[in-house]
Amino acid sequence: MQALHIIEKKRDGHRLSEEELAFIVWEYHRGNLPDYQMAAFLMSLFIRGFDDKELIAYTRALVNSGKILDWGASEKKIVDKHSSGGVGDNTTLVVAPLVAASGLCMPKMAGRGLGHTGGTLDKLESIPGFSAGLTIEALQEQVAEIGLAVVSQTDELTPADGKIYALRDVTATVDSTPLIAASIMSKKIAGGAPSLVLDVKAGRGAFMKTTEAAQHLGQNMVKLGESLGRKVAVVISNMDQPLGHSIGNALEVREAAEVLQGKGAEDLKNLSLTLASHLLVSAGKAEDMKKACLLLDQKLSSGAAYEKFIQLIEHQGGDTRFLESFPSCFYLGSVYADQDGYLQELDALLLGKAASFLGAGRFKKDDLVDPHAGLMLHAKVGDRVKKGEALVSLYSQGRNPAPENVEKLLEQAVKLSENPVKTPGLVYHTLKG
Repeated sequence: MQALHIIEKKRDGHRLSEEELAFIVWEYHRGNLPDYQMAAFLMSLFIRGFDDKELIAYTRALVNSGKILDWGASEKKIVDKHSSGGVGDNTTLVVAPLVAASGLCMPKMAGRGLGHTGGTLDKLESIPGFSAGLTIEALQEQVAEIGLAVVSQTDELTPADGKIYALRDVTATVDSTPLIAASIMSKKIAGGAPSLVLDVKAGRGAFMKTTEAAQHLGQNMVKLGESLGRKVAVVISNMDQPLGHSIGNALEVREAAEVLQGKGAEDLKNLSLTLASHLLVSAGKAEDMKKACLLLDQKLSSGAAYEKFIQLIEHQGGDTRFLESFPSCFYLGSVYADQDGYLQELDALLLGKAASFLGAGRFKKDDLVDPHAGLMLHAKVGDRVKKGEALVSLYSQGRNPAPENVEKLLEQAVKLSENPVKTPGLVYHTLKG
């Protein structure tokens, strides 16, 4: 079997066999296939696409390039979630403690942020002492003990995908729905959880800009789940404006803690409850979404979910005193309403970029992140505001290299209207296998 023949075959629009796809993934993983040939293969795939059989075979090849976690005959059911990334999206910090408090287990392998989207690991590592670098054995022990863990992705799971993704990033082949679906689902399948919920964002601050594109990605992932033995629910959610009121790592951790104590942003709470409810139903902990939501509400009101969050932080070396207050010395100032009216627009993409300029995100993978930098939103789209009222507050340790960029972005991102504005919906669609 020759890589050149496989590349030519896909270039010309022919279907590849499972053996051919496994060969090219494995040979690249082993270092026997040069970058230039893999780049040519990825571009031919980007242009020609995959049919369902090819997508399944390619995803299986990624999974088989590394370990698959075995959770054994655990009495508690293992579940997992994934978000396609957005601004202010800290649902993992709410969903994981919620489902753990409800008797399920969530071993969550998370990533870091790049550009305008924040990463779950960056958020948790804003907590002094928190360590995400658990071994697989330590991960399994912690999940058995407290029902959850949030750790950095390991090279032991789907290593071929990590290598291929790095090449996609520099060959203009990131924006391929089949490749995105295979990358996400291979990691989820290797993680060993039989029940998955996937939050696919759609809108200005999301990777998928339209609901149609988000649905197409969701449908691909549902098909993969069905074919590879996983129960998958996909929630298509709104990312035109940021989720919650906080953008930035330490700010978002504190907001998640507030939600877990029955307070905080309603949109963050409601989306987290929706995602967690799908997991409870899929794992057999609740008969339907309504009963699942009632059970989860009890875990919030009783303090059980917040206690799981505290256990997560303590078990991974974090200082829980961090949750008590946010130091005022990081406050830079606020943007105020220049008229009475209604908040018409909070552009998630521009606000995410503004937070990154303050130091909350990365523009390159090796950029340092300011854990205390970010934005606090005092109103959301549809809210009535008065002249002189604070709309957005800015936080940073003062390492912002271009304050004029932040000012310009905020001017473009926040728009008011004299007329009432309808509150946007949170969930567009739900897809299930």
